[in-house]
Amino acid sequence: MARIILASASPRRSELLRQIGLTFSIQPADVDETPIPGESPAVYVERLARAKAEAVAAGAPEALVLGSDTSVVMDEVILGKPVSRDDAVATLQRLSGQVHQVMTAIALVGAGQCRSLVVTTDVRFRTLSHSEIEAYVASGEPMDKAGSYGIQGLGGIFVSELRGSYSAVVGLPLQETAALLENAGHPVWENWPNSLESRT
Repeated sequence: MARIILASASPRRSELLRQIGLTFSIQPADVDETPIPGESPAVYVERLARAKAEAVAAGAPEALVLGSDTSVVMDEVILGKPVSRDDAVATLQRLSGQVHQVMTAIALVGAGQCRSLVVTTDVRFRTLSHSEIEAYVASGEPMDKAGSYGIQGLGGIFVSELRGSYSAVVGLPLQETAALLENAGHPVWENWPNSLESRT
């Protein structure tokens, strides 16, 4: 089987791939993440996922390269990582009591082809008090997270409802990633016996 490369330094994406028993190497991609004027959030995340995978695949044509990108979106506006403490507070106030979308794109490059898709999950926040927003921002967790929260961390207590893929909100849609790998001739389940042995 072809080796797998994850074109991302995200520890959350690495943890998700290990969760489904994959062995892979990590090679972060350096791409320009500036949105194109008029570009929709869905088109933006898919373009970046493909660009990351293709950038790494250019130097490893024999490998299967996974690229991914995640954006938190509200009213078709991308809510990126906060640039300051006040920015994080403002973003959390905006999300409070509302439904937003988390869009995660996954791209797989291999055998001269690039396949990609976007998974959109609706996430509802309960109404947040000023004191808990302040406490959460003081924890430091929001400062490197798109949308100023991490569902897999302390921020998970804010989520009252989720419709779609939980793993996509964390950073990588597992079901869709496995399907792309299987279509490329690399079924995830073929690794499971060895994965179970390595965990015992």
